[in-house]
Amino acid sequence: MADENWLKINVTGAPKKIEKNIFAHLGTLPENDVQRRAFLFTVDDNTHDALESMGYYHAILDIDVKENDKGPWELSLNITPGEPVIIQWVDINFKGDMLQDNTFSLWLNSLKIKPGDILNHGVYDLIKSQLITLALARGYFDGQYTKSEININRDLNTAQINLQFDSGKRYLFGDVHFEGSTLNDDVVEALIPFDADAPYATQLLTEFNRNLLDTGYFSNIKVLPQLNKIDAGVVPIKVELSPRPSHLIEVGLGADIGNSTENSVDPRVRVTWRTPQINRYGHYQETSAEWSPERPKILTTYTIPLTHPLDDQLKIKLGLLRDTYGVTQDYDADKRQFSNTGQLESKKYLVGLMRQRRSKSNWLHGYSIESVREFYNQLDTDYDPRFYLLGYNLTKTVRGDNTLDPKSGYRQTYSVEYADPSLGSTIRLARLQARFKWVDTLFDKHRFVARVDLGANIADKDDMANIPPSLRYFAGGDQSIRGYSYQELGPYIDYTNSEGGLSRQVVGGRYLAIGSIEYQYYLTPTWRVATFVDAGNAFDTQQFEPVVSVGGGLHWISPIGPIRMDLGFGLKETETVARSYRFHLTMGTDL
Repeated sequence: MADENWLKINVTGAPKKIEKNIFAHLGTLPENDVQRRAFLFTVDDNTHDALESMGYYHAILDIDVKENDKGPWELSLNITPGEPVIIQWVDINFKGDMLQDNTFSLWLNSLKIKPGDILNHGVYDLIKSQLITLALARGYFDGQYTKSEININRDLNTAQINLQFDSGKRYLFGDVHFEGSTLNDDVVEALIPFDADAPYATQLLTEFNRNLLDTGYFSNIKVLPQLNKIDAGVVPIKVELSPRPSHLIEVGLGADIGNSTENSVDPRVRVTWRTPQINRYGHYQETSAEWSPERPKILTTYTIPLTHPLDDQLKIKLGLLRDTYGVTQDYDADKRQFSNTGQLESKKYLVGLMRQRRSKSNWLHGYSIESVREFYNQLDTDYDPRFYLLGYNLTKTVRGDNTLDPKSGYRQTYSVEYADPSLGSTIRLARLQARFKWVDTLFDKHRFVARVDLGANIADKDDMANIPPSLRYFAGGDQSIRGYSYQELGPYIDYTNSEGGLSRQVVGGRYLAIGSIEYQYYLTPTWRVATFVDAGNAFDTQQFEPVVSVGGGLHWISPIGPIRMDLGFGLKETETVARSYRFHLTMGTDL
């Protein structure tokens, strides 16, 4: 039903799809008397065109116009569709270089049209358009239909579709010319994902554009095929680039509020300073400084491209990090309970060297050596072990799209690190870690996020105290078990303190096992609600105390990425932490 000041239209007898198509063919409703009379003059032809475009060539149309003295006129269309035209067969033939291009075979196999379907001219036109678009995208610029027809037998209500397409020759990529770049030629040329004289494909140009964007060197990128300069079947490529500002500053905020170890608000401020391009060799640096009470950190990473700006890099890391772990408690004999008195604190100096290489299957391989010196007081004893860690890690990230809030994808990470006294480390230590995160969205609005974190330290039992807190395992926090404070969960030790009293300290564990499942529902494209269950803990061989938390949240998909406001509730009271709740404010993408 359509209602306007000049004309009201009522369609009966037709299914919703046909009715919608009729309104589309009738066009814009009239806005004055002259337009109304012209509109009514074409109603019969336009309605039959709408019916025939969907295969109804024998429809009966009854038109009635009521000319009211006041108010809009009333146009009634009563439709008897009749029997539709059925597709008898579909014949699609190719000619030219496209016969050697498997992409077109895949396209043919994906077509849903088949004999027995009701003829729909819109589907037919879409198929023709798809084939032309695909041919252009694959470099067949001379491609054309030598025959495109539908033969309709109105007596038998059958249709025969015949499409014959001649692609001609396939064009090739020519030279790539860069404008606006201050990098050495070999740096930007390494980003080209095709060779000169390779078959043309817009998919490769899209990949080229993505490579240039991912480097972070440029603020504006245009990859332009110069079709007006094609010579001998070769397409030259022009790339227009604008360098990013010399310095970039980003600020991130977060907070925890709850009743567990940290009773007050636990704010976090993170400032990141980036120099996207230091020299013509493509070197760049990133320095991040994070402040939160008792946990300030500063870390600088200097990156040197080697054989490829994205796929082969050398990273140099320097860091000074202070952190707190677990909880320290003293026993109150009068109250017959333990009371919080502080946390395990550490100060860490880090120097590291890593080479990262990406394989053709998109696995990121990392080979590293790190020098770590950490100072901490555990059980009223001072420690300052030194470690030289040789490491290898393997990471793969697959995203269903390139947005800041991907609808699907996963990330898996595996790492092993080894330290040995013969190489200068205080003790022998092997660290094994595995992390997995999975995201998927069903029926547009229902999003699921799952993660698993596993870890193990292999060392002599007598050497456990010499493993610094940063290399042990703790649980709790917005990236671990929500509802608990950051790194407050883990195995504990009871000991006699320096004043002769009984104390208890969470010192972390050899092992880690954490799992989480979260359901998210999109209220709008930019707002969603969530509910989650987190479970697990850090533990030792003879001390495993799993905890579970549940909660929910509200997420805003902002222009700079998702901002999450989650409230978690711990379901279990441990020996060191009462049943707690925690509000977590975080930002950043899931993958």
